[in-house]
Amino acid sequence: MTAAGPHGTAAGSTGGTGSAVVVEAPGAHRLVPHEPRDPGPGEALVAVHAVGICGSDREVYQGNRPEGYVRYPLTPGHEWSGTVAAVGAGVPRSLVGRKVVGEGFRNCQVCDRCHAGETTLCTAGYEETGFTEPGAMAATLTLPARLLHVLPEDADLTAAALLEPAACVAAAALKAGARPGERVAVVGTGTLGMFAAQFLRAGSPGELLVVGTRRDRESLSREFGATHFRTKDEALPDDFDVVIETAGSADAARTAAALLRRGGRLVLTGIPAPGAEGLDPTDLVVRQLEVHTVFGAPPEAWAHTVRVFGAGLLDPLPLVSHQLPLEEFPRAIELVGSGDPKVGKVLLRP
Repeated sequence: MTAAGPHGTAAGSTGGTGSAVVVEAPGAHRLVPHEPRDPGPGEALVAVHAVGICGSDREVYQGNRPEGYVRYPLTPGHEWSGTVAAVGAGVPRSLVGRKVVGEGFRNCQVCDRCHAGETTLCTAGYEETGFTEPGAMAATLTLPARLLHVLPEDADLTAAALLEPAACVAAAALKAGARPGERVAVVGTGTLGMFAAQFLRAGSPGELLVVGTRRDRESLSREFGATHFRTKDEALPDDFDVVIETAGSADAARTAAALLRRGGRLVLTGIPAPGAEGLDPTDLVVRQLEVHTVFGAPPEAWAHTVRVFGAGLLDPLPLVSHQLPLEEFPRAIELVGSGDPKVGKVLLRP
């Protein structure tokens, strides 16, 4: 198959068909032959190299993703990397053959929030690759070319498959606005926490504390830039300038706030369970804490992530513990929810 380029010329071949994972309904999936969809005007077709599994993919499979944030039947996969195989009309043919990652939110580009660059707040409603639109657990993915971010030619595509969660943390780091020499902290030692440590380290902090629940995460935390490590049950300081919370629990949010000095800056990236008792509004007001939240990543955060990755300041590869073929989707989902401390990031390789 070929697609017409902007001047009517062939713009790359889509290659073979391969396979795709389809979740028909909660708890029900099948592996099906995959037929690449030729890119239409403004679109690109990407040959998928690797796709990451995260907790939200597990929610899709189990059926406990919030209503309106998933549409069955569905090919999941919102964390991915690949190579552009073909482009549609109006898309520069120079993209063909380039290594890329891509934004997930299918924003409208015409509402007030989109014009302000806040595409994750698009007022046209929620649409996202891998949740309401076909995702990357397939041989290829066709999506609007404007969502692509081009990687350096020598980029490691396996590592790049983790740039979607990294971009969400980049959004947090940008909101935190940590200045060189400030005392900064991260609460949480999962994938997001380790990315947060790397982004904060790149800003030359005076001190970088990582707080977790497991002592066995200290070595990796220090590898990624932590100058100090403590578990949440140890005595903790209360005079930090900036704290990024990545653990996704109400307890973690409270721990993060308690680490701050008066007037400090807090960024929350996790989503606590409904009904959990969270931050104390009185404490926030009396201590005049500056609180930010992050849900997804706008283009600015994606661009920042790709720059930091290209400069060698972001190293996702040590976070990957498993790489499995697409056929092992059920095992990948089980690994992600196993709670096994030896399980890091799980990738599928179409």
